[in-house]
Amino acid sequence: MSASKITKSEIVDKVHENTKVEKKVIHEIFENIVEEFKNALKSGSTVELRGFGTLEPRLRKGREKARNPKTGAILSVEPHYVAAFRAGQELKKALLEIPVEKTK
Repeated sequence: MSASKITKSEIVDKVHENTKVEKKVIHEIFENIVEEFKNALKSGSTVELRGFGTLEPRLRKGREKARNPKTGAILSVEPHYVAAFRAGQELKKALLEIPVEKTK
């Protein structure tokens, strides 16, 4: 499988092709959905998308001695939240169908 990215505009284009709804409307809806995900996570809620997966805020422990990998400087990191994603069963099954390239 080649490592490729799909951008927001490519998703909007695909949805436009499948639905024939105006791109501007699709883009607005997409932005609103993403904003609602952010708001839910910021408030500490979990976002569950059945068949796809779950987004949840997860607390990362702070450290007194952490190292900046770029400069090597030692610094401290406060505890903070990150967004964590857990794939749903349907997504896991779909990913199992991707053929694996054999390496030597």
